[in-house]
Amino acid sequence: MDVIVYHNPDCGTSRNALALIRHAGIEPHVVEYLKSPPTPALLRQLAHRMGWPLRNLLRERGTPFAELGLDDPALDDDALLAAVREHPILINRPIVVSPLGVKLCRPSETVLDVLPIVPATDFDKDDGTPFLRDEQVAASDPRLAKALRDAGLPADDLRGSTGHFFSYRTLGGKLVGYAGFELFGSDALLRSLLVKEEWRHRGIGRNLVLLLSSRAFDAGARHVWLAATSAAGFFATIGFGAVDRRRVPDPILQSPLLAALCPAGAELFTRRILL
Repeated sequence: MDVIVYHNPDCGTSRNALALIRHAGIEPHVVEYLKSPPTPALLRQLAHRMGWPLRNLLRERGTPFAELGLDDPALDDDALLAAVREHPILINRPIVVSPLGVKLCRPSETVLDVLPIVPATDFDKDDGTPFLRDEQVAASDPRLAKALRDAGLPADDLRGSTGHFFSYRTLGGKLVGYAGFELFGSDALLRSLLVKEEWRHRGIGRNLVLLLSSRAFDAGARHVWLAATSAAGFFATIGFGAVDRRRVPDPILQSPLLAALCPAGAELFTRRILL
């Protein structure tokens, strides 16, 4: 099977995606793009096959993105490609090409979307946290409602929710938690974040939020919001900032979860989605 990985060995996400491909029994063709950068024509083709604007393939963190002013929406693809030609580090990673499609695999678990083989045995990332696989579940699924109620989380609005909800399991099939998001244009309200008690303090919460945020990004969100009565420190460690209610978009504030079900004392947090 032909699988190509545009890889940066200094990037943990890229290393983990490559390890997961190999765990599936596939030996891909690895292109270290800092040594052998893809041509502008190839980058255009990859973006087109993803259904993304070229801009979405650029990486901000750890690159000269800001210094070069590449956040200017007036810059066209030719200007972006000229910058990439001079600074290949601007290409985000890893990009994986397979017979099932092309994907920027951040977080690394999303490589499973383009692999025809899903490994059925547990496997850990290089930081020791387990890889997760997400499966969409109906908002009306009674198992979701029970799990949330048992954890003291709001569930009364689930049957009327138009949100996207997921269960999370290890590759070997062990259920570790649930989460979901409700989409409001380019904003998404993350909700129903639950890690089962026996799986807490193992890095699962962080990985779950990153995977959920990437699904929200794919659905069109560019900012995520959430409410919490505890764990403020945890959300700060994964890039969320506390926000005053006056700065929260009205559709988020008027959602059933925040308007009626969430405690008035809950803190609100937000983060821009950076893949």
